[in-house]
Amino acid sequence: MTEERVKAYEELEKTLKNSRVLLITDWKLAFKMYIDACGEGLGAAPHQKQIINDKPVEGPICFISRKIKRTEAIYGASQMECLFLVWELEKLSNYLDGTVFDVLTDWNSVKYL
Repeated sequence: MTEERVKAYEELEKTLKNSRVLLITDWKLAFKMYIDACGEGLGAAPHQKQIINDKPVEGPICFISRKIKRTEAIYGASQMECLFLVWELEKLSNYLDGTVFDVLTDWNSVKYL
């Protein structure tokens, strides 16, 4: 392997070792859905607050994302966040159906849906 590949591998290994651990879903607890959209893509991470080693810990259950489609690139910020909220709810319906959850976003217009 080249020096560049070795360096890239070591950086990836370091990132994975220092990354947050995904929590196992506890269906009795509420979810917090963190969402964000930008001109290039959409991303979400459902979180839960669980007790681990006698300490409350909030962490991600999973991560989802996708690129913006060419036809969606003309949307304004409010439309993009709403599009993403609908997409996220459809994608994560297995987690969210029948549960209580809050949506956390940086876009105020979504708060009134």
